[in-house]
Amino acid sequence: MTIQSGSATLSLAPANPWTLVPALGNLDAYIAAVNRLPLLTYEQEQSYARQFKEHNDLDAAGRLVLSHLRLVVSIARQYLGYGLPHGDLIQEGNIGLMKAVKRFDPDQGVRLVSYAMHWIKAEIHEYILKNWRMVKVATTKAQRKLFFNLRSMKQGFKADAGATDAATYRDTLSEHEIDAVAAQLHVKREEVIEMETRMSGGDVLLDPAPSDDGEQAFGPIAYLADASHEPTALIESRQRDALATDGIAKALASLDERSRRIVQERWLKVNDDGTGGMTLHDLAAIYGVSAERIRQIEVAAMKKMKQALVKYA
Repeated sequence: MTIQSGSATLSLAPANPWTLVPALGNLDAYIAAVNRLPLLTYEQEQSYARQFKEHNDLDAAGRLVLSHLRLVVSIARQYLGYGLPHGDLIQEGNIGLMKAVKRFDPDQGVRLVSYAMHWIKAEIHEYILKNWRMVKVATTKAQRKLFFNLRSMKQGFKADAGATDAATYRDTLSEHEIDAVAAQLHVKREEVIEMETRMSGGDVLLDPAPSDDGEQAFGPIAYLADASHEPTALIESRQRDALATDGIAKALASLDERSRRIVQERWLKVNDDGTGGMTLHDLAAIYGVSAERIRQIEVAAMKKMKQALVKYA
């Protein structure tokens, strides 16, 4: 089958119509190629649609898709302001186009272009919502409407401010503008405020990766994590409690009476005024030895207790 388009003649006869579109890799070449593909007449569109619907003719479905690829490119260009790759937007739009062709009913009396626009935009919208941020900013129908309309409406408010004031126009909406957005989109003003807050914010990694110099970057995980209920911390806390009670008791029991009293008087007793226990000189006076001898006994007792605690742990 041959179709005349101006002075050029393009054949849609190949068994695989997708060969008419160049291989992916060069987006400009792809866009130029799909813009050269001829549009179908109403009669051709109806014929291909019926062949696909009644006989599952995939070649006819391919021709319907090919003739509307330029529509996807045009729609995808409208969403470049979201910072996502144009090629990815076109790819998602093509998926929507294929879904539209699959569900298109030629008996409804409408052109495929009108029917496909909804499916193309729906796929692009879903892609943007999933990839614009790490955390999805819109889930409900009202939130999705706000997401895709709030930015354009804010630009309209900025333009209305005048060329002189536009440069210094604030990014946040005024109370009057919030009410205007809510009334126009038929949503609550609280929802407008919440969506504006979501869109003005950014993604923050809970646990940032180490910097180039090996230092761990500070992140919210440092103050959001509850270390008191972390399993390792709980085990360590129980071990410390056990060592501070049963462990110390067993370690003291391994000492002779004099060494045990010296350790208890020096480290395990607190006076009523909050000060520590007896000094080396106080204990030296009780046992009739020098303060240095008391210190030597204390050091030896501490070593023996440490060995006992290691065995207990």
